[in-house]
Amino acid sequence: MDNTVRELKKYSVEEYYKEVKSYPNLTELRNGEILNLASPSIKHQQISGEVYAEFRNYIKQNQGKCRVFSAPTDVKLNSQNVVIPDIFVACNPKNFDSQKYNGSPEFIAEIVSTNWADDYIRKLALYQENGVREYWIIDPKNQQVTVYFFEEQLYERYSFNDDIPVNIYKNKNPNLVINIGKLIS
Repeated sequence: MDNTVRELKKYSVEEYYKEVKSYPNLTELRNGEILNLASPSIKHQQISGEVYAEFRNYIKQNQGKCRVFSAPTDVKLNSQNVVIPDIFVACNPKNFDSQKYNGSPEFIAEIVSTNWADDYIRKLALYQENGVREYWIIDPKNQQVTVYFFEEQLYERYSFNDDIPVNIYKNKNPNLVINIGKLIS
C-alpha cells in the first residue's frame, strides 16, 4: 500500500487557462487549485438576474463609470486565483482584457448554493485579502443577506424583506438600496 502524500498540482493563471480550455464545466482557480462549479438553481438565477438589473439600472441612470457583470465572467484576483462571482461591480476599465477583469472589483455578491462554506468562509477570506471593498452573501435558504464592507470593517445581516444599502454608493445622491424580497416576489 502506498502511503506517500501526493501534492496536488498548483496552477498559475496562465497554466489554468491552458488546462481548462477543453473542460465542459465552469471552473475557478483558487490558491492554485482548479475547482469545478455546479450549475445554479432557478432561484439562484432569478436572484442573480434581479440584483444585476438593479445595479445596471442604477449605474445607467446615474451615468456611472462602473460596470456590473454576472456569472460567468472571470475575475483574476492575483496570480493564483481566478473566480467567477455571481455578480460584481468594477470601476476601473483599464483592468479588463478580452477574457476577464484583472484585479479586485469594488463589489461582489455570491448567492449561496449547496456549498455554503465556500461563500461564508473561503471566498469571504479571499475577497477580503484581495481588496474587494464590499461583499454580499445572499442566502436563499435562510432568506438573509450578509454584508461585509471591508474598508470600514462593517458587518451586517439583513432579511430578504429589508432595504439593504449598497455601501459603495452610500455617499452618492441618490444612493442604491436593494430589497431582495421585493425583487423576487
